[in-house]
This record gives sequence, C-alpha cells and structure tokens, in this order.
Amino acid sequence: MPGTGAVWVLPTWMLPAWVLPTWVLPTWVLLAWVLLALPPSLAQPQPSGRRWVTEKEARFDTTYADWVGADLINIYAFNHSVRRNRTEGVRVSVNVLSDHKDLPVLFVVRQKEAVVSFQVPLILRGLYQRKYAYQEVSRTLCQPQTKAEVETQHFYVDVSTLSLNASYQLRVTRVENFVLRTNERFSFNATAAQPQYFKYEFSEGVDSVIVKVTSAMAFPCSVISIQDILCPVYDLDNNVAFIGMYQTMTKKAAITVQKKDFPSNSFYVVVVVKTEDEACGGALPYYPLSKNASPDEPVDQHNRQKMLEVTVSPAITSEAYVSSMLFCLGIFLSFYVLTLLIACWESCRQQKRKGLLAAMDSPSLDTGHARSIPDSFLGHAPYDSYGYGSFGECRAPSLTSPPVSEQPCHPPRLAVLAGNGSSGSTEGITDSMGSAEVSYGYVGQEQFKRRTPSAPMRPLSIAMGERSLENVAGRPRLDSLSSVEEDDYDTLADIDYDKNVIRTKQYLCVADLARKDKRVLRKKYQIYFWNIATIAVFYALPVIQLVITYQTVVNVTGNQDICYYNFLCAHPLGNLSAFNNILSNLGYVLLGLLFLLIILQREINYNRALMRNDTHALECGIPKHFGLFYAMGTALMMEGLLSACYHVCPNYTNFQFDTSFMYMIAGLCMLKLYQKRHPDINASAYSAYACLALVIFFSVVGVVFGKGNTAFWIVFSVIHIVATLLLSTQLYYMGRWKLDSGILRRILHVLYTDCVRQCSGPMYVDRMVLLVMGNIVNWSLAAYGLIVRPNDFASYLLAIGICNLLLYFAFYIIMKLRSGERIKLIPLLCIVGTSVVWGFALFFFFQGLSTWQKTPAESREHNRDCILLDFFDDHDIWHFLSSIAMFGSFLVLLTLDDDLDCVQRDKIYVF
Repeated sequence: MPGTGAVWVLPTWMLPAWVLPTWVLPTWVLLAWVLLALPPSLAQPQPSGRRWVTEKEARFDTTYADWVGADLINIYAFNHSVRRNRTEGVRVSVNVLSDHKDLPVLFVVRQKEAVVSFQVPLILRGLYQRKYAYQEVSRTLCQPQTKAEVETQHFYVDVSTLSLNASYQLRVTRVENFVLRTNERFSFNATAAQPQYFKYEFSEGVDSVIVKVTSAMAFPCSVISIQDILCPVYDLDNNVAFIGMYQTMTKKAAITVQKKDFPSNSFYVVVVVKTEDEACGGALPYYPLSKNASPDEPVDQHNRQKMLEVTVSPAITSEAYVSSMLFCLGIFLSFYVLTLLIACWESCRQQKRKGLLAAMDSPSLDTGHARSIPDSFLGHAPYDSYGYGSFGECRAPSLTSPPVSEQPCHPPRLAVLAGNGSSGSTEGITDSMGSAEVSYGYVGQEQFKRRTPSAPMRPLSIAMGERSLENVAGRPRLDSLSSVEEDDYDTLADIDYDKNVIRTKQYLCVADLARKDKRVLRKKYQIYFWNIATIAVFYALPVIQLVITYQTVVNVTGNQDICYYNFLCAHPLGNLSAFNNILSNLGYVLLGLLFLLIILQREINYNRALMRNDTHALECGIPKHFGLFYAMGTALMMEGLLSACYHVCPNYTNFQFDTSFMYMIAGLCMLKLYQKRHPDINASAYSAYACLALVIFFSVVGVVFGKGNTAFWIVFSVIHIVATLLLSTQLYYMGRWKLDSGILRRILHVLYTDCVRQCSGPMYVDRMVLLVMGNIVNWSLAAYGLIVRPNDFASYLLAIGICNLLLYFAFYIIMKLRSGERIKLIPLLCIVGTSVVWGFALFFFFQGLSTWQKTPAESREHNRDCILLDFFDDHDIWHFLSSIAMFGSFLVLLTLDDDLDCVQRDKIYVF
C-alpha cells in the first residue's frame, strides 16, 4: 500500500491467469494429473493461508500500539549511532493486552552480533517447577562494540503469534546513566520480567572496585551478577547464574571486582528480581488451586517491583595490602621482642643474685665464718617454728597462720647434717603418717582438730613412697622412660591401699598427690603433646584440601552464596576471596609458637636444675610437668591454622574447623589447672581426647539436626546433667569410687548414714562448694538450652566449656588466696591485662558480621565496612585480641604458682 511502508507478499496461486507465464499452465495441468493419480491418503490437500509481513520504520521514545495475528508478522526497523568512546543502552519494553496464555506473542530482536527473543506472557519457573506469568516485559539490548569513531547500527524487532488477534504496545528507549560512574549513586527499579543491567569501565590506575547494591526493602529477593562485556547478557531468573559472579540479595550486596579478570577493562552489573523469595529466606507464595484449574496453570504475580541503589567505588591498593601485612607482623613480633627483653632482664637479675650468694657464702676476713644471708633477700620471711622436713604434717589452711608463700622450702641438708636423721626419724614418720593430726580454723571460728584412724605399719620404703631426701638427692633424674610405667605402681595392692588412705584424708597437701615417680608422670603428660600433634596432622591435611576445593568451586562457578564472607570488607589476593580474614589468624600461630619456646626454655632450666640436684626443683613448689603446656601451645597454633582454613570459605558445612580446637583449648586449660595440685590423679591423654572427641561429635550433630529438634535437646540435656554428676563424683572422691552394679546400694547407704541416721556436713567442704556451684551453672545451662533451644549450637556448647573453665579458675584463685598464698607481680599483670583484652575481644566477636545460620542474603544484611586500615573488619580485630588473650591466659596458668617455688610440697594445700 503506498505511503504505509508495508509490504504485501501474495502466494502464486492467487495471481490471475493472464499474469502467469505460458509455461506455468502446462505445469499446473501436470501437477493436477499427478495428484489425481496418487492414492487417496496422499492426495489430501494441505491447509494453506495468507501470511502478511509488514515492516515499519520506527523511532525511539515512541509507543506503538498495534495488533498481530496468525497471518500477520510485524517488523519494526530502528537505527541509531554508536560511538567508540561512548556507550548508550537501548531498552525494549512490551505489554501484551490480550489474554491468550496458551498462544503467546513472540518478540525477536535482531542485532548486529546477537539475537534476543522472548515471549509474552513471559513464563518463569520457581521452586517445585511452579510457573509465573508476566504480561509486561522489558529487556536491555546488548551493545556490540565498534572500532569506528561513529557507526550507524540497525536492529529489528519482529512480532508474531499463532493467535488470531493479539494487541500489544511496543516502546524502545535509550537508557540514561547506562554507564555507571565511580563513587556516584544511581537508583532504579527492577522486576522479575524487567531486569536491569549497567556498564562500568575501569578508570586509569584502578585495579579493583567494589560494587555495592542496597535496598530499603528486603523482599522481593533479587540477584546481583557481574558479567563480562559479551552478548547475550544473561538477565533472567532462570539464566543469570550461567556466567560471571553472582549473589542473592535482600537489603545489601557487595562484590569485589578485579580488573585482571576482565580483558575489556569493563563489565556489566546485572540486577534480577527473583520469582520467589525462598532463596533469600522468605516464605513461598500461596499457590492457588481450584477444581477447574490445572496444577500446571501459570500464576500472575502482578507487580514484584524493587527499588535499588548501586554504587561502584575503588577498592584498596596494593600498598594497603603491604602495610596491613607489616602491621599484623609487627604486632605479634613485638611480643617476641618483649619476651626476649624480659628474659634478658631475668637472666641479669639471676646472675646478680648468684654473685651475691657466692659473696655471702665466702668466709669473712675478720671472723673466718660464712656471712649470714638475710631471708628478706631470698624473697621470704624467716623460718618459723614448724618442722620443714619432707615429711612434716600437712596443716589445713588458716587465715590466722602465716602465709604459705612465707614458709620457705627447708633444705634437705637438715637431714644430712643431723647424721642419723634426727629431724626425720622413724618415730616422727610413723606418727605423722599414722595419726595425721590436723588443725583447721577460720577467723571468728574456733579451731578444731581431727585425727584420722591409724594406718597399719608398713615398711618405711612403702609407707613413705620412696621419698626420703637421701634417695631423692642421689637418684638420677633423667633416666630412660622405656621401662617405667604408671601401672607398675597402681596395680600393687599395698600401693592401692596407700592411695585409699592418702587421697581420702580430709586435708591434702601436694606431697600427698605427687607420690608417683616423676619419670612416669613425665611420660604420661608427654602423651598429651604427641597425641594432639598427631591429631593436628590428620585433621589439618583433609581440611586444607577441602577448603581449597571450596575456593575453587567459588572461583569457577561464580556462586558467592557458597561462602559467608563480610563482603563489604573482603579483600581478595590470588585465588583467595577474603585474604584479610586469613591474615588476621597469624597471631594464633605466632603466639602459640612463642608459648612453645617459653615452655621449652623453662623445661631446659628445670632439667638442668634436676641434673645438679637442686633442692628447690626436687622437693619444692608445684610439680613441673610440661606436656600439657606443649599441648596447649600446639592447640593454639592449630586454632590459627584451622580458623584460617575456615575463613577461606566459611559456611555451616565446615564450621567445626573453627571450633574444634577451641573445645580442646578449654579442656586442656581445665586439665592443666587441675593437674597443678593433683599431678598423680589427672586424666590420661587417651580419656581426655576421647571426651573432647565426644564434644565435637555432639557439636556436629547439634548443628545439623538440633535446630528446632525437641528430641535432640532432651537427649543432650540429659547427657549433660548425667556427665556433670559423674564428673562431680570423680572430683569429690579423688577417683576413689567405682561405677559398678553396687553403686546404687552405696549411694543409698551414704544417704542413710549421713542424712537420716545423723545429719553431718560434707567431709570435703571446699570441694563440695566448687561442685555445688558447678552443678548449678551446668544445670542452668542445660535448662536454658532445653527451653530456648538456641540456633547456634556450636557457640552454646563452647559457652558451656568456657563457663566451667572460668568457674574453676575463679575457685582456684579464691582458694589460693584463702590458703595464705600470694600472686606475684607478673601473673597479676597477666590476669588484669588478659581480662581487659578478653573484654574488648568479646565486644568485637558479638558484632556478628555474618552468620551461616541464615540464608546468604540474610547474612549479608549484617555486613559492615572495614574499621582498621581499611583492611580489617570487626572479626579480624577479634582474631587479633583473642589470640593475645589466649596467650595471656596461658601465661597466667604458667606463672600463677611461681610464688610456691621455694615452698615445701607438704606445705602446699590441695583444693
């Protein structure tokens, strides 16, 4: 038709006969004869109809309201100028007004390097293959690159359908602000059928940027994708994950983009609204079903629109990486320097003391006799009237008696000088072991005495446990451990009877629980170190392999929902997505190694003292066993390594990497605190690690199955309470009880004799106070877990261990001061400083920058910007402070009883 620009295409058979060429008529006659000669099944005529194609020159920013049918195809031709240094976005928007869901309208956009097609109603699938239909669709066209300065490009929009008549509206517009600018915010709307994407070009000197997308509304759920400048652009819910990096979003999303990953020095920021909110933690929409409706019927979601805001800002430079690493190293290496200075100062002080002692021991020129050494110089008060032999009686702590730290270790030379052992004769030994008269008193309370029944007389060597000073002084200290076993002592009947007598006394001293051969105990506690070293190797190797696989999967698939980072402060390095979270764990490793070096130096000095038969090392102070300290230092280093592995890709499937050695550290600290005054009866390494393995097992089961599971919480609470009762019984009776078939009969007998027949208080008051408090705390925690059922079971289980550790440590400090002992300056400073550091560390820990208990999108709502050097976030500072606090806590355990190094062990009380 003239003037309309439309082109009509008519089939040949519709033309009049006078128009046809002369050779066409015989052809038609021949074709008719062939059709008549064919069998009836083959001679049926095929349906045919007219097919009209109209092509129109179209303009931008003009709305075209038109219709299309089965016999009509509309083509709209557009052209626009493309400049090499300027990119303009083109957006096609359509709205089908007819309601023919089974006969959709097909739109095909033909460009220079790409073809985009979509149907309206647009059908997108959700969870369980649910269908959602959208009548309004908008798509941004991919912009092909041009090498010319200015180039005119053409594209066509074809509209077709199988419906008889479908009306629609078509509009093509240019996208304003299609190219994002650095540090400038841009707001826009998006729906599931109207996705948006924009282009960003790296500026000169910028190697990486962080793309931040925010929204005031959490739902509908959306997806943020970073894609290379390629056609086509995957911008629908069902294909946005095909290429590039992507993450789901509610209110916050952030992706760090590096220039080296995009050869064109530019990329697309794609924003897609999902059809459902389930991926972001939202509820599934109501899916209406009626008797007449098919289950496969699409649902119209109407307007799922979301307002978003995008900002692209430069990330940190390489200089920031270097300065942050130097800062991290400087903090922890300063502890090495400080330790070295303290060691040099202590060595100089010891040298001066030795020189003064040598000068005081030299004969006086005037009298020819050795000069006397003031007791104040030795660091303690003068001797009092007590007998300070190895076998003096153990007195109960009294606030009116002189402090234990002021009762010096009486040198064994008293027995040597006496010749016949006047201060340690057999009569005195028999009396002290047979009657054990004890004085116990408090301020405001009358002192009283108890006398334990006399034990049968045994040979002196057995009764005294081979602990005479002459044997101790003359025995080699570093014999081979291969032929020494703890069972050689525990299986003898008389020794077992002696343990029953000693350990069931009302008031015990360290000498009563330090009767086993030191070589046996040294071997026993060395097993702690070798076992944890073996566990560390077999635990760490598969962990490292697994997290490398996780990181590889993230890099290859681009799915950033796999790992729960703080995306607003996640700085990549190489293949690692969050290098800062890994670097901040360096403190655990360096300070754990420093603690091992300190322990090694202490053990070397102690062994040298044993080789020269130093009396203080032999018979004074808390028995020195270093195996548990080595295990604690190794556990601290492994905590740093496994925490770094966890932060390679933190999620709920590898959370135990970060918590396993936390449980071990808490358990080892409690064991070390108990070992100080109970070296003979502390748990073996095998039973201790078996219990810790059970704790880790329950941690995994609780996280996987415990969320909202009432049956699990009931079972766990019962196990928690029963374990508390069994451990309380073990501690109260010092291990002198048996769990067998007669346990109920013995319990009833004790209750009858102590509560019914006569009302008497507990025999071990101090232990009873501790255990009652411990049971109250643990029963309360069990009740809290059963009622509240916290989601973070791993942290709940760790809180149980920390509460018990703090309770026991507080009891130890109180009993130490109550027994007249004192805390020296260094451990006091460590206690105060460690407490302050722990307080700040816990503050940063509870900031909660991410949580794998929620969906990745919900976790990102807690993300925050960096707060230290634009490199470290709150959780990194928790790593710094907690490593320092753990190191300080270990130093507290190491130096807490240094005031007893010159006190005889039978004057150090057990509590």
